[in-house]
Amino acid sequence: MAQPAPSILDVHTPTSSFAILYADAEDSLETLFAKLSKKTLAELNGRHVRSGWVKYEWNSIVWNLDDASDYAIFAWRMKSATPGGEGWPVLFVHNPDAPLPTPPEYQNPSFYMFRPKPAPPSPRLPATPESSSAASGKSRKRTKVSQPQNAVPRFKKDFEKFHNENGVRTIAGSIGPVNNVRMLLKSGYRHVYISRKFAIKNGFIPRDAAPGHYGYSGIVNLGKWPITVGRTRTVHSVYLTEESHFDVILGRSFVERRQIKFDAVDPTDVVCGDTGEKIDCELVILKDGKGQIVTVT
Repeated sequence: MAQPAPSILDVHTPTSSFAILYADAEDSLETLFAKLSKKTLAELNGRHVRSGWVKYEWNSIVWNLDDASDYAIFAWRMKSATPGGEGWPVLFVHNPDAPLPTPPEYQNPSFYMFRPKPAPPSPRLPATPESSSAASGKSRKRTKVSQPQNAVPRFKKDFEKFHNENGVRTIAGSIGPVNNVRMLLKSGYRHVYISRKFAIKNGFIPRDAAPGHYGYSGIVNLGKWPITVGRTRTVHSVYLTEESHFDVILGRSFVERRQIKFDAVDPTDVVCGDTGEKIDCELVILKDGKGQIVTVT
């Protein structure tokens, strides 16, 4: 029985685009990395493509292609897609330890991190009761619809809608010996802070700390601690704070050190400029016990 013809995969790097042949019956993760290494030998300064360097787009979402499990899912998706069709996967290759090109250097617009962001939809003004009909040219009488007395005022609905759509950015990482910590990322704070409860629980300060010794007399410097976000570890001065909403706050010192870039349209689009790595970011809406929104300044 004749083997099916190999398929063509488009590949994009920060500075170039090319294509490779892919055959499901013959290829594996190792052979795929080898093909990509041959094509990017000059761009990657002779280094071979490895785990953590390859991603692919499928159904408008960018996925990692790091290990055998990722490759098994990738191969299954290849079988379920039409070659060259709308859902056909596209590969991306980038060494996360190498900085991304910045203007005036050439940036490949097909690379997923350089694609133009969609323009935000223009707001629509609500029709007012006083507006007249342009079709008839005559004014029409409109009756006011009475609202129940216990209805939520519109300004409060608009306020809650605004904050529900604009939460605060949080990312996962490690600080000192503690892993998988959800941390607030906000440049409005000056330094890196940890809450008192988190500090006591994880041994940053003694459990029997008394006022005057890590007490409630202002912000206390706890020394320098390593913080890992993504694949990069940096050391920062950490301060104790009475903030109770988040265990760790990454302020301006962290943002400037890692050259964090925020997107004005998509608040979850966070890139570390020092390595070019895109960080997984989640928006969090804080509410108190009564369901009221807590604004984090």
